Amino acid sequence: MSPLKTSFPKDKMKIVLLESISPSAVDTLKKAGYTQIVQHSGALSGAELDEVLKDAKVVGVRSKTQLTEEVIKKAKKLVAIGCFCIGTNQVDLEAANKAGICVFNAPFSNTRSVAELVIASSIMLIRRIPDKDKAAHAGEWDKSSNNSHEIRGKRLGIVGYGHIGSQVSIIAEALGLKVYYYDVENKLPLGNAEEVDSLKALIENCDIITLHVPGTKETKNLFDSEVLSWFTNGQLLINMSRGDVVDIEALKKALDDHRISGAAVDVFPEEPKNKAEKFSSPLQNVSNVILTPHIGGSTEEAQWNIGIDVASKVVKYIESGTSLGSHSIPELSLPKMEDTHRILHIHKNVSGVLSEINSKISKLNVNILGQYLSTNFDVGYVVLDIAKNDSMDTLKELKRIEHTIKVRILY
Repeated sequence: MSPLKTSFPKDKMKIVLLESISPSAVDTLKKAGYTQIVQHSGALSGAELDEVLKDAKVVGVRSKTQLTEEVIKKAKKLVAIGCFCIGTNQVDLEAANKAGICVFNAPFSNTRSVAELVIASSIMLIRRIPDKDKAAHAGEWDKSSNNSHEIRGKRLGIVGYGHIGSQVSIIAEALGLKVYYYDVENKLPLGNAEEVDSLKALIENCDIITLHVPGTKETKNLFDSEVLSWFTNGQLLINMSRGDVVDIEALKKALDDHRISGAAVDVFPEEPKNKAEKFSSPLQNVSNVILTPHIGGSTEEAQWNIGIDVASKVVKYIESGTSLGSHSIPELSLPKMEDTHRILHIHKNVSGVLSEINSKISKLNVNILGQYLSTNFDVGYVVLDIAKNDSMDTLKELKRIEHTIKVRILY
């Protein structure tokens, strides 16, 4: 099947990809007919970011580039943002919502990569490999088995039993761990995992605690000095969720006091934007601590899958208006219609807009062959399939409607 012909020429649609996004994304876009793809290896900010986005229709980022309200307001031609990672914290979603820009991510494509690193870190910590490794590099031959244990039979506590937490659960149980979990929502356990009704009970009764919660106001400093005081038996702590979930200074004190016997941390409150910036953390050079540079999902397999996933969502939105997976524009799954023009109308979610759309189209004697509507609290999203006649007059009339944010013809 040949690629869909769109009203805006594909070879003129500028797509900016930052932060060394996987070649799979480029391949997906090129196969769909998009050729004006600008790639940058690192994150951009300030005037440099504004410059590359001033005539861009689509931008793709990972976790470092910050698409703030100010940046989004200046990017007048932007219709879609692709977050080629698991989260969307780097994007001001409210600003994108108000600007009528669709924001996509890949929430599930790197779950296996993160889960494997959690299990690997658990084994390394419980065997005290960080200390053994450091000693060997220093020329010391420490063969002692003191405080070195097998992972089999230990109790793993998972905080946040979502896609990654449940994947960790499956692998852990296969290795012989007893799995417990705590979540603010009721979740169906996989295998023989058992739900615990409080965070404190989970910590006090498990040997290893691993965190898999989203970055929200509720989870910021979730593991503060009070919660970390519940660690009294030399448990291990693993954080591969968000950098502000754990109070790093309080964690260091718990490690120094030997209430926590080891930790693996992959995310930090402040992270370098690129290789040139120096990384600094209170946890550096602390015994039995593994520090990794936010690489939980950084495997070639995960990045390849993320590239395909996000690029495919962007292409579907650009070409058909389908917004499934969007974090800003209301979600719509749309069928293809033959011999029609498709118009997208994004507007403030106030009463009377849909009625005015239909009224204007009726006055133009335009036949509506399909109409789709979805709303969220702030924005309404209407897709119209109309008969092939004077679509430009229809477009002009729809642009005149009060509360219109964006309107465009797809084909």
